[in-house]
Amino acid sequence: MPPPHRRRLTHDQLVLIYTLLAGLPAVLVSLGFLWFGDQSPKVQWTLTLVIGLFWFGFALSVQGRVIRPLQTMANLLSALREGDFAIRARGARRDEPLGDVMAEINTLSRTLQEQRLSALEATTLLRTVMEEINIAIFAFDADRKLRLANHAAQVLLRKPAERILGRDAAEIGLADCLVGEPARLLSLHFPGASGRWGMRRSEFREGGRPHQLVVIADLSRTLREEELQAWQRIVRVLGHELNNSLAPIKSIAGSLNTMLRSSRRPPDWEEDMRSGLDIIGARAESLARFMHAYARLARLPQPTLAPAELRPLIHRVIALETRLHVNVLDSPDVSLACDAAQLEQLVINLVKNAVEATLEQRATGRADAGVRLGWRRSQGAVDVFVEDDGPGIAQATNLFVPFFTTKAEGSGIGLVLCRQIAENHGGTLTLVNRDNASGCIATLRLPA
Repeated sequence: MPPPHRRRLTHDQLVLIYTLLAGLPAVLVSLGFLWFGDQSPKVQWTLTLVIGLFWFGFALSVQGRVIRPLQTMANLLSALREGDFAIRARGARRDEPLGDVMAEINTLSRTLQEQRLSALEATTLLRTVMEEINIAIFAFDADRKLRLANHAAQVLLRKPAERILGRDAAEIGLADCLVGEPARLLSLHFPGASGRWGMRRSEFREGGRPHQLVVIADLSRTLREEELQAWQRIVRVLGHELNNSLAPIKSIAGSLNTMLRSSRRPPDWEEDMRSGLDIIGARAESLARFMHAYARLARLPQPTLAPAELRPLIHRVIALETRLHVNVLDSPDVSLACDAAQLEQLVINLVKNAVEATLEQRATGRADAGVRLGWRRSQGAVDVFVEDDGPGIAQATNLFVPFFTTKAEGSGIGLVLCRQIAENHGGTLTLVNRDNASGCIATLRLPA
């Protein structure tokens, strides 16, 4: 049989016992002198009773002095646990240990009270912002039950919060938002609206359990505005180019028609006719080149990624440039996942621009102007750079504006096409003027 469980003495019982034991020797000595002396029995019993009462009374007083502050601290900590931060301990003085403890508890109460007030204000602000923003916000728990829906979300579903909270995501038509890519475009029909939506999903924890936050924003109006602006820009560009070509064609055609209708033609009318027709042909050819360049930009396909070595690709591009020698700098061997044909076209355009800028600089008398090309690894990416000694970039703000060009025979889509190829590969293209010399540095950054 296991030994019987012995009940442990409590703290207040131990304090009382130790206090009694502390006074026990003095009590025994006093009683010894009292009972073994010459006093009468009446005196002996009277003094014995008085000594015993004083002994137990002081012991109980000591026990109370020790226990009552502990009970007070227990009550204060219980109030803190229950969230009541307004209770304060009396006698909290820093000049004694017990008062120091009480003062620290009071300080803790004030700190927790301030923190709770701040948390309540922040929560109120967050709820106000969530209710005011015109974006639907949903929060789902680990069981895919809806736990939060702001005003925009209720409008989107055309149901108040009390009718949708606690329901499964599939019941309210949001099951697809909890699976797949966390950020994507959706074409969904809700009771409150339909169209194209931007959806973002993230995770957070509450009470130690995972939750999912789904944010749905209406993109239909934004896309329509962007589409309208894009069409307006296209119409302006096309109208400008068509007017530049058709106006002289119309003017020259009218002049030639007037000449043919005239009964008295000048002696050199045939030469004027031939010259006018040449101008009309040249402007028509220029307009055809512009439309071809526009179609080329609009039909750029998505890249087909495959492993490719960068060094052979660069040397194939350099071999196509015969007007000027391009110096290839010493660079590491790098393999990329890319569309080699599109990447070659990108580098060809960059090298072509650099060579033309350098030849322009050489025409001014600087015979040592050249072009340098190289690449390097940089934080999980590969930087391909083309550096020239040309005059530099005059209008950096218009670099990537479609059909803007400063060249007499330029189409204005070269750099736009290059940037689109770079971004389709998940990279970037930047052009900046050199700091320590004339010229420009074009940097193509691609994922390694």
